[in-house]
Amino acid sequence: MGRLPTSSDFPDNIKLSIGPPPAGDAPTNVLILLHGLGDNHASFTNLGKQMNLPETVCISIQGPQGLLDLGGFHWGDDIIFDSTSGGIDADAGFKQSNKFFKSIVQDALVEKCGFKTREIMFFGFGQGGMAALNFAVDLHTSNPDTTPELGGIISIGAGLPSEAPATLETKCKTPILVCAGSDQSAVTSTSEEKLKRLFEHVEIKRYRKPGDSMPSNRDEMMPIMQFFSRRLRSTKGVPEGSVEVG
Repeated sequence: MGRLPTSSDFPDNIKLSIGPPPAGDAPTNVLILLHGLGDNHASFTNLGKQMNLPETVCISIQGPQGLLDLGGFHWGDDIIFDSTSGGIDADAGFKQSNKFFKSIVQDALVEKCGFKTREIMFFGFGQGGMAALNFAVDLHTSNPDTTPELGGIISIGAGLPSEAPATLETKCKTPILVCAGSDQSAVTSTSEEKLKRLFEHVEIKRYRKPGDSMPSNRDEMMPIMQFFSRRLRSTKGVPEGSVEVG
């Protein structure tokens, strides 16, 4: 179990907010929250407080790149406009984000604060979810001898980017949950197939509505809370009825 992180544990160029565990709990787990394309970390700071996860410190991080004069921030290496929709393409390369997350996870949380990678989870929306999934694959492929496993990744409305490999000789052991719309979703059947080729434990949960919005009711939030109950570690003992995967 690690110690509660402080802002001084992270590089000066990383903008973030740290929410300690509720009720004075020890920080047994870390949940890293990643906003979507064009947003900032403030909304996900509030989300971490609302989820009120026991023994979990929530760290909401702002994307490292500004979105020109459009406002907000993003996780990509570049800004690419989609010629079909006229909007900004979320799949914009994530090599810089991989380095950014490595400095957060390995340099700060593991080496300075004493956490294990298994105790660190990600929750990302849109491009934030895509960046988190890509980082898990990068962490896996860059450490083939140790195959580090994150606590888990929850991605809302996003699969892997095009730069992720098509297959892996050994699948990534980090369990993932992807939530997406029943229709009009960025998570296509092709996206699902790629996730299942690269990750050993994959859950896909579809809303009863179209579009890849954030969960807005109990039914949409339930798979996320069930995933947390299986993956979050506890020094107080395992709650009755919960099962840990992996």
